[in-house]
Amino acid sequence: MRRRVETKREVFANPPVDEIFGGFPKKVWQVIAQDFGYYRIGLYSPEATSLEQIRELEKHDCKEFFILLKGRVVLVLGDDKGGIREVELEPLKPIVVERWHCGYCPDGPFTGLCLVVERDEFVTDYRPIEEWKKG
Repeated sequence: MRRRVETKREVFANPPVDEIFGGFPKKVWQVIAQDFGYYRIGLYSPEATSLEQIRELEKHDCKEFFILLKGRVVLVLGDDKGGIREVELEPLKPIVVERWHCGYCPDGPFTGLCLVVERDEFVTDYRPIEEWKKG
């Protein structure tokens, strides 16, 4: 089922300033810092372990910056014509995404970790992966 979610500006994270912080639980997505009214930074660690486990792709009305910090993460990118491709991220080599996307960790749930930077206010559309051709 297609759906749309609007993310409004709100305080998601209020980390200590000028101090190291951490201890984040294993979650698919967690905002860890933000500059209110500009951007937010989060940790992304997919639970899915293969393309077959992905149920939907998402697309924001803004670009997202991903950089792999550890493990393995494969982004699944869909275009508006029904094509789909898989891009395995490389450590510390960024990618800016504006297409339909989702991701998975081929070595097991939550085994890969990306740092993501995005606006702090945007609209996200979701579409079932069946709308794209696999393979």
